[in-house]
Amino acid sequence: MKQWPLVIIGFCLLAAWPLLTQDVFLQRIGALVLLAAISASAWNLLGGYAGQVSVGHSMYFGLGAYMPLLVYTLWGWPPIAGIPIGIVLSIGLAIVIGMPTFRLTGHYFSMATIAVAELIRIFFGTWDLVGAAIGLQGPAVARSFWDLTFRSELPYYYMFLGVLAILLVTTAALERRRFGFYLRAIKASERAARSLGVPVRQTKIQALVLSAAFTSVAGSLYVIKTGFIDPDSAFGILISVQMVIVAALGGAGTLYGPLVGALILIPLQTATNSWFGGGGTGLTYILYGGIIVVIARFEPGGLFELWQRLAPHLRRRVHAA
Repeated sequence: MKQWPLVIIGFCLLAAWPLLTQDVFLQRIGALVLLAAISASAWNLLGGYAGQVSVGHSMYFGLGAYMPLLVYTLWGWPPIAGIPIGIVLSIGLAIVIGMPTFRLTGHYFSMATIAVAELIRIFFGTWDLVGAAIGLQGPAVARSFWDLTFRSELPYYYMFLGVLAILLVTTAALERRRFGFYLRAIKASERAARSLGVPVRQTKIQALVLSAAFTSVAGSLYVIKTGFIDPDSAFGILISVQMVIVAALGGAGTLYGPLVGALILIPLQTATNSWFGGGGTGLTYILYGGIIVVIARFEPGGLFELWQRLAPHLRRRVHAA
């Protein structure tokens, strides 16, 4: 309860951000930060709380991204109509993939998710129905409001902010329920959790289904904003790696860790791409690799754990002053 004033202030600052700046570029960065926070928070449900480090979450992101443009291309429907289809397909894929892969643990599970995501990317790259390697494109001009094609960044920003708020409220509610304690017990030790009566496999499947559904929504929001998708931008491994890095940087397994990580990493990534043009894409990989090394070596718990360690010292200094 003590955190609620800070949460409300933070949310108000996020809501006021695009109104405080008239710079379209900064508004676009704000929208990208929220989108990255959504996808990382969705990954966090499985990889952070349950400790099941999936590096193939791009498969759910990609399904959610393709469905809105596929329903538009095939039947002329508004792209928003494809969002529930993407969610259903992602949930089905999560169950099919989760049943065998959850028999694996540690890096073997991570490797299996990478392999599946790559197979799906290659398959979509050769499937003519979804545009193969060329991809799909949405409506260039809005036919109605439901096409969600806006010139301004503001509608997308507040759309993303609303989805992020729903996801964080859902995560906060799960944290306090038995399901949340099950996830943390599995992360600590699957064997100990199973001996205490925790339905380990069922809980992991449920976490994967919930994570896949929200990741699919993130993919749909991305494609509604950009209006274009191809196999690399939907299923590329960098999509999955970004989710992992954003969550780990802020603090995997914490409620606001992914948002903090997105607030730091996305502006930094955008800056490198702007300063160095096409060469910035290569620097993104170097940046991600460096962050992985630093987190693994010095601060596995991310910035959240660092703050928890430093906060008592800061309070004592404030009281002493």
